[in-house]
Amino acid sequence: MEAYYHYFNRQVMLWGEETQANLQNKKIAIIGSGGLGSSLAIALGASGIGHIDLVDFDEVSVHNIHRQIAFSVGDEGKYKAEVAAELVMRRCPFVEATPFVMRFDEFAKERGSYDLLLDATDNLPSRAQIDAYAKQIGSPWIYGSVEAFNGQVCFIDRSSFDAFKIMERQPAGIAAPIVMHIASLQANLALRYLAGQTVKKDLLYYLYFNEEGELITQKFKMPTR
Repeated sequence: MEAYYHYFNRQVMLWGEETQANLQNKKIAIIGSGGLGSSLAIALGASGIGHIDLVDFDEVSVHNIHRQIAFSVGDEGKYKAEVAAELVMRRCPFVEATPFVMRFDEFAKERGSYDLLLDATDNLPSRAQIDAYAKQIGSPWIYGSVEAFNGQVCFIDRSSFDAFKIMERQPAGIAAPIVMHIASLQANLALRYLAGQTVKKDLLYYLYFNEEGELITQKFKMPTR
């Protein structure tokens, strides 16, 4: 274990060897391996989460690469989940990352067991499916979304995605940095929760720039059952 603790030296300094070792036994699923998902996979893999399942049916396109940091020019046509899983394990040999090249509704037919689910999708109907699956298996999940220079994050435990109106809409463009910023917030909530630290649950964070260019963070308490 000497090599393991040396690799995670800075986190061991933060919370000790026992907590770091416990992260090795945690299992999460990241739904979506695009902008949010690739950033989440890298961040949580580098943190030592032992088992990471990556769910995505899509292939890399050249227009993805500027904001989906797991991919490089030359990855076009490859499955996102497979590329991201390979990168995670190449960066951290202590993590097992498993790609599932399929739609989430297919993945959800298997009743899995996860400590946490992370939403990295780009549409509301998929998030409603994640919420239903999370309730079915008894797991909390972390919602995240981005658009333009704005983003939202919420650790959903006792709340429900029913609080959002499920509707189809055409999103605006997306700036690359906000994707990494929102994924970082999701990853921090996930890591704190998995490490046994306090996390404020069922609280929606909405980040945006106002007309003066000031970054604003609003918080909304989600209805709970």
